[in-house]
Amino acid sequence: MMMLKKWILICFGNFLIAALMGLLLRLQFVAPVANVNYQFLLHGHSHIAMLGWVYLALFALIYHFFIPKNKETEQKFNRLFWITEVAVIGMMIAFPLQGYAVFSIIFSTLHIFSSYYFVRLVWKNQQIESLAERYLLKTALFFMILSTCGVWCLGPAVGLLGKTSAFYQIAIQFFLHFQFNGWFIIAVLALLFHQMNIKVENHTFFSFYKWLIVGTVLTFALPVSWFVSSLMLTWINGVGVVVQLVAFVKLVQMLRPQFGTFYAQLKEIERIVYSFALLSLGLKVLVQLVVIFPDMALVSHQIRNFVIGFIHMIMLGIITGFLLGFLLNINVINCKNRFSGYGIKIFIMGFVLTEFLLFAQGGNLFFNWKLIPMYHENLFLSSIWLVVGIIMIIFSTNNLKNSLK
Repeated sequence: MMMLKKWILICFGNFLIAALMGLLLRLQFVAPVANVNYQFLLHGHSHIAMLGWVYLALFALIYHFFIPKNKETEQKFNRLFWITEVAVIGMMIAFPLQGYAVFSIIFSTLHIFSSYYFVRLVWKNQQIESLAERYLLKTALFFMILSTCGVWCLGPAVGLLGKTSAFYQIAIQFFLHFQFNGWFIIAVLALLFHQMNIKVENHTFFSFYKWLIVGTVLTFALPVSWFVSSLMLTWINGVGVVVQLVAFVKLVQMLRPQFGTFYAQLKEIERIVYSFALLSLGLKVLVQLVVIFPDMALVSHQIRNFVIGFIHMIMLGIITGFLLGFLLNINVINCKNRFSGYGIKIFIMGFVLTEFLLFAQGGNLFFNWKLIPMYHENLFLSSIWLVVGIIMIIFSTNNLKNSLK
């Protein structure tokens, strides 16, 4: 447990740095800071949020819940965690300074190979009795490896067709789609099934599982359609979105019988966090239903406010929401500490405010309505609450502090 707490503190440190980078990005629209390359900083922000916070937090929780503890596995996973963190720190420094260049590519490659070794260790050492949890975890790991095919295509894409080519852009979207919708969300579901101790008949689970996988694959047609004009892609995405809705309904049906018992055992702040995460998951499914319509599918990419809002809905609403819930459950975040509870509530408030501004301004742009006055200033001020919330979570949790003694 001591090792887990140290790992999670590092993850929160990465999360804080990613949030500060995000705050600086929004400051650039209010009071531009000299010598800050917006695109380079954006690459740093996204990589640290995905690979320094979400990836490493999932690494820590998967090890904690699914890997038998002995000296050999502890040493291997601990060594791999710190090698991966070195890669994260390298990207943290290199991306804001040079964007995609020699050092950022070196550290990104180190992270990818570290993730491959992580998959090998988990596959070899996991001992999971629940068939549902085992399938979900292994599927998440498969999608993680699959997503990196997009990264390996970037070099050939640049060499053959250039960075402005559809091939290059689709390779990036391939990585992002299967990281978010494959690896991250399905890994979170595996952890959720474990935390709730879901007992379900195999045929019921596989019914949900098939719809989940098909929906995940088919909805990749949407980002492809942004760069390749084809009515067929629009239809494929439409089918994928409906399939995804069916999977969500089946998930709710599986969780419902045991959710009441699980929910009753939670403390107030845990109930808030799980409700927040589940609501975000439901909103994601509903938002994606809108892109069934061809005009909305195109706008979903063209209006940047919608793109950022949707990405943050997944990263901060669904994934971070569930991660906070898991960490509260196992008392890595001290749920009895009111200050840490306030930190989580402030973080959620910052998320709600920023999402409202992003989607409201996006709607104004779509309908040609009057834009929100002082939009960028309000977005910057609302984002401060995200940073404040993370800081409060880190420094108010006695368990995390004690892990350093």
